[in-house]
Parts: sequence; C-alpha cells; structure tokens
Amino acid sequence: MVDSLVYLAASLTCVAFLLALYRFLKGPSVADRVVAFDVLTIIAVTAIVQIAFVQGRGIYLDVALVYALLSFLGVIVVARYLERGL
Repeated sequence: MVDSLVYLAASLTCVAFLLALYRFLKGPSVADRVVAFDVLTIIAVTAIVQIAFVQGRGIYLDVALVYALLSFLGVIVVARYLERGL
C-alpha cells in the first residue's frame, strides 16, 4: 500500500514538473517565468524529499533544505530586479 502511494506521489510530481516547465518555457511575461521557476524549485525539493524517503537517507533532507533556501533567495533577488532594478 505504501509503495503504491510513493509511486503515485512520484508520478504526480513528474506531471507537475512537466506542467511548470511548460509554463517556464512558454510564459507570456518574465513574471510568469519567475513564478514558474519558483514552482520548479519547489517541485525539485519535493522530489529530493521523496528520494530521501525511498532510500531512507536523512542527509538528503539537509540538501533539500539548503536548496529551498537558496532558491528562495534567488527568486527574491530576481523579483527585486524586475521591480526596480538592482
């Protein structure tokens, strides 16, 4: 039962990644692309957490946390640049 739920979560993560990637590539504005990039990083963190769960390795959770913090800072920098420039 747990294995099927893990596969379902991985499948939904892949579908979400593809949809966000489409919006990132075809976004009509730069703001849409920034939001799509943020969604892609959140999905990547989700995938890292899923891999940590499947493999039973807690160190991957640290990697996911650091990646989430760096992606948050990156999105803040890009948003400030788009708003009024650096």
